Amino acid sequence: MANPIPATNPLLPAQPIRRFTRPLTLFLRIESASGVVLLLCTAVALALANSSLAGAYEKFWHTPIALTVGGFTLGGELGHFLVNDVLMTIFFFVVGLEIKRELVAGELRDPRKAALPVAAALGGMLVPAGIYMALMANSAGAPPFRGWGVPMATDIAFVVGIMAVLGPRVPIGLKIMLLSLAIADDIGAVVVIAIFYSTGLNWLLLGLAALGFGVTYLLNRLGVRAVPAYVVVGALVWLAVYKSGVHPTVAGVALGLLTPASAWIGDKTLVDVLTDAVARAPGPGAERREVLETVAFTAREGVPPLERLEVALHPWVGFVIMPLFALANAGVAIDTSAVGDPVAVAVALGLLVGKPVGVLLFSYLAIRLGIAALPQGVTWPVLLGGGCLAGIGFTMSLFVAGLAFVDHAALLADAKIGILLGSLLSAVVGVVVLLLTLKNKAEES
Repeated sequence: MANPIPATNPLLPAQPIRRFTRPLTLFLRIESASGVVLLLCTAVALALANSSLAGAYEKFWHTPIALTVGGFTLGGELGHFLVNDVLMTIFFFVVGLEIKRELVAGELRDPRKAALPVAAALGGMLVPAGIYMALMANSAGAPPFRGWGVPMATDIAFVVGIMAVLGPRVPIGLKIMLLSLAIADDIGAVVVIAIFYSTGLNWLLLGLAALGFGVTYLLNRLGVRAVPAYVVVGALVWLAVYKSGVHPTVAGVALGLLTPASAWIGDKTLVDVLTDAVARAPGPGAERREVLETVAFTAREGVPPLERLEVALHPWVGFVIMPLFALANAGVAIDTSAVGDPVAVAVALGLLVGKPVGVLLFSYLAIRLGIAALPQGVTWPVLLGGGCLAGIGFTMSLFVAGLAFVDHAALLADAKIGILLGSLLSAVVGVVVLLLTLKNKAEES
């Protein structure tokens, strides 16, 4: 049998570029759709928090839950423990996978291509934090000052959703840059959470967590493919980090970064196995089951673990975990007088003004230094619109606010109002700037 498998068979590596573009395409599709779900859940949370059901809404998310085994108890409140500590660790694990993918096969792999989004992300973190600290200078050292990390984040789900609504008029260069910027932004957010929002560190437990990371790496090197083994080790690592004083979501990112980005079985082996299976074409019986099991195993291991996990978990994160997070955290009683409170103003201005200024300023510096260039189809006005969209902080901003003001309910409420106001205005201004800019470009062409 000369050529038992057609050359157009989708299992063959005839178009190797699909290996890199497929995860990105799927990522953008899920992010744009989940952004709509996230918006709906935010609206529901706000409606409940400002209705006669506000008391029941608040009580529900403060329901105590616990897992008790003998004398060991692990638990807390439904919203804070289950959603923010446990489920958001899965969210951050997927963030770790996305970071690894970008570092291995995305824009962040090439230093010159990565220079612009990394510089823009750095500016988009430092300038908003600087604006917040400048406005809160009189509160230095006091609880309100701890919120400087809140306006540093970018919510890629909402940004991708808005660009999807704007359609093909948005240059692909801007889409890729904002995606890369958000990934670099996530790296910065994780560093900030690990260093500045972790307290009372237990170094012994951190050492045990490091040992768990080492075991994970060793299992990868030994070729262990049993998922339950990684789940058990990952759970123990999470527990060690959780009890150490570092927020457990950091463990999720680290485990994501440790996930192998290359397939255990290469394309040639996959093709050889499939060719052999077709050639043998056994009838019913044990031999047929053996061949099918071999083909299934080979096909599965022909896909990198990073891609398999990202494809499997991303929909759960986008359509279950993030909406639950919004329901548990976005609900805040809207008091018009609170809009003028210092924390709310500082957060809102950090997002609305700090983000676009930081993105443009650091992008300009990177280009002037000759280490970066504007993507094809992206002009400075277009980048301004993208920088405004980067001011949509929401998910990560709410998360950091919960860490910064964990013991200060009033300040947390003010921060949430600032996040919602700053994110909303950033979205409106960004859309208007892009519509006007892209319209002018279309007329000129």
